[in-house]
Formats: sequence, C-alpha cells, structure tokens
Amino acid sequence: MDETKKPLRVPPQFGTYAEKHGIFDLYKRVIENIVIDKPEEPIQYIIDYLKRENDDVPQICILGPPAAGKRTISREVCKRLRVVHITPEALVGDDVNPVAKQARNFVKSGESIPVEVWVSLVKNRIKSHDCIKKGWLLEGFPQTRDQAQAIQAEGISPKHCVVLEAPDTVLIERVAGKRVDPQTGDVYHTTFDWPSNAEIESRLVVPEGITEESMVNSLVEYHRHKADVLRCFPKVTKNINADQPKADILALVLTFLNSTPRTAAPHTPRIVLLGPTGAGKSVQASLIANKYNIINLSCGALIKEAIADETKIGEAIKPYVERGMMVPDNLVMKVLSDRLSRLDAVSRGWVMHGFPRTREQAESLKDANLDPNRVFFLDIPNDSVMERLVLRRTDPVTGERYHFLYNPPRTNEVKSRLHQHPKDEEEAVKKRLIEYHAYTEEIADFYETAMRINADQDPHTVFEFIESMIVNPLAKKHGED
Repeated sequence: MDETKKPLRVPPQFGTYAEKHGIFDLYKRVIENIVIDKPEEPIQYIIDYLKRENDDVPQICILGPPAAGKRTISREVCKRLRVVHITPEALVGDDVNPVAKQARNFVKSGESIPVEVWVSLVKNRIKSHDCIKKGWLLEGFPQTRDQAQAIQAEGISPKHCVVLEAPDTVLIERVAGKRVDPQTGDVYHTTFDWPSNAEIESRLVVPEGITEESMVNSLVEYHRHKADVLRCFPKVTKNINADQPKADILALVLTFLNSTPRTAAPHTPRIVLLGPTGAGKSVQASLIANKYNIINLSCGALIKEAIADETKIGEAIKPYVERGMMVPDNLVMKVLSDRLSRLDAVSRGWVMHGFPRTREQAESLKDANLDPNRVFFLDIPNDSVMERLVLRRTDPVTGERYHFLYNPPRTNEVKSRLHQHPKDEEEAVKKRLIEYHAYTEEIADFYETAMRINADQDPHTVFEFIESMIVNPLAKKHGED
C-alpha cells in the first residue's frame, strides 16, 4: 500500500502529555517573565526559571472598604495556602529597606506616600525569595488606579483579586466594636468575634481614628477610587459579600482562589460520560458534540461498525455479539484505540459514553494513554430510570417513538399498535441497573476528580452544568501536600 495514502494516525499521548503537565501554560509563563524581567541572558534565565520548585504560585490581592474583614480573611487565607502576607503597614514599617524610611518620613510630615515609593516597596517585597517560592497575598493594596497601573507596569499583577463588600451602614456599625491585639495584630470585635482567651482580651486596644466621622471619610475615599482600581483587574476579580459569618466568607474566598482562569493554551476535550441506563448519556454526548464540533463516540456503535465493516477486529468480535456475550476488554480496547488515534479525534477531541464500565476498563484506557480530561457521573434515581425507560413505546408503522407520560400517542389507533423494545422491559432495565451499580463505586474511586451531575432534570439544564465544567479549567488545590 502507498504510504502516502494510509490514514494519518497521530499518537494521542502527545496532546495528553502536554496538557497533563501544563506545557502550553509553562511556555506562556516563561515568555511573560522574560518580557517583564528583560534578562541579559535569556537562555540562562529560562534554565534558572525551570529549576524552581513551583513557578505557578498564588498571587492574590484582597481589597475592600474599612472594617470589611480584610485582615481577618487575609490571615486565614495565608494559613491555608501558606503564602506570604503583605500589608501596607508592614511595607512602610520595614527597618531594612531604605525606601521604607522615606515612606515613614512622608507619613510623619502628613503627606501622602508617592506612587513610585509604593511601587518600589511592593516590588522589593514581591521579588524576595519567600514570595517567589510560596506566593503572596497583598492586603488592601492597590488603593488607587495610579497605584494599580504602576505595579502592573512593573509586571506585578494578581492572578486572583478578592473584593469584600458590605453596606456602608453595616461597616460603620462594625467599626465601633473593632479591637486590635497590639502584640499580634489580630483584629477582634466586641460583638461578632471576641477572644475566648482572657490574656488576649486584657491587651486589646481600640484602634486609632475609628470615629464615625473618620469612618465616613474613609468610605467616601474608598468609593471614589474603587471602580477605577477594579477596571485594572477585570478578568480576575470576584466580589464577595462580607456581611455574613466569617466561615462562609472564607469558604467563598477559598473556592475562588482554587479556581483557574481560562488561558490561551490549546484545550482538546476528552470527555467520558458515566451513568446508569436511561441517565441521558447519549443525549448529552450529542449536545456536546454538536456544539463544540467534537467526535461523539458510542462504544456500542463502534463495535457494530467494526462488525459491519468486516474488519479483522470486527470478525473477532462478531461471535460474542451474536451469542449475546460480553465482548472481551482487549478487543474493545483495540476498537477504541484505533478510533481515538485518528486525526479528527486527536485534533478536535471526543466525548465517549458506554465505556468504561469497570475499573479494569478505566485502567486499560489509562495504560493506552487515552485517559479523559473530564469525567462526569450522571446521577439519577432508579425510580426515575424505570419511569423513563419502561414507559417508552415505538410505532412499528411510522417508526415514531412515544412515552406514556412525556409524549403519549394522540389516538387510540396509534396506541393499540405500539410495541415495547425488549431492552425497555422492566426486568431488563432492572438487570442493567444492577450491573451498573455493582461497579460504580470502584470506578468512582479511580476517577477521583470526576464531577457529579444531577441528571434527573431537563436535558438542557444538565447540558449547561456539563458545559460550564468543560470550558473552565479544573480547580487547583493550593496549599496541599
């Protein structure tokens, strides 16, 4: 056979490897840093950059009006994510940095600290070894658009910007009960967060300048600059209601910080839909494939296609199908491997249903470097499955399908000639449900990052949930070993 006429096979492990190890995003980060730092020796810079233990560390800003809880939430986040906590007070109070001394002189003379001084303080701190290695959280800064644009010009830009918000009336009431531990800097409140330790309680003091008049002035100043500051970080900002329990605020903040912004890195969907019979896997696969122009793969259809084409694998499979026996996994894997290695599947991506059904089959996919990057369990109660399938009927004259609840026949004549497919009989459905649930726990253990969807609702609602998890990157778990 002419080599040029052979169907092109692209090893799927190429794209899988690049996506698994974040190769595309790594290139992007390296180029970004070269452009920002402008090293004299770019090659050596790249080598040193790649030697870092972790080059994708958290870079966070937590902003908000006075008394919104920035200090409390920032401290909790730093404990959870093990990042460096940076505050404007700490930057100005640095005894080592000579620029900090200049800043203190401005404060003593009653002048505002110039933008260039702030930028120098922030840049010096963020470029230090601990911030490079662990990541950083910048609390309460930037406060103006000029400050935000100035740090961006130096290549300093947060990956996540949290804005804590609450009504001004709540903040004014809250500030009256604010107390600070001068030894640790921890913030407490006489009503909402009073310390249980008597020693801590004894040393709490009222912060300076928290009168109602000064608070109103601070809020006016904050609202004057807020919109301009947030316009500098439009794609990485999340507004969170700070007028709720601290634990709830922290949970929302951590959820956002564990999210990953969309990148320009190529993303080839490799999706597996799992679920019991009647969960709507084929419907969802069709919706996904049509919208995103990816390959819709039904394991059963591929097997039938191989038999119809009379391929070698098809001939080997045919006796099992004719006798109603399970096709051996090694033969199924040959069919799948051949289809998933074709150029369209490798370049456009695919959505598969009907396989894997067991942990062994899932392991076979992984061993063949065909493991998916998104796995969804379509969960639905057995009663709903029975209702969906057992009440289905087909008109042998027109081929039209009916359902006694959702799409009943229009006339008694049509109703009288309807037939039920043997697979939709109650006992057959129960048997398939038992087979599915026998393996569902072990396959769920294998796909630990699989996402569960309530499939007992409108198909388009289910599709919206699935779609949101396909187009957005998977969340990262910062701060875990």
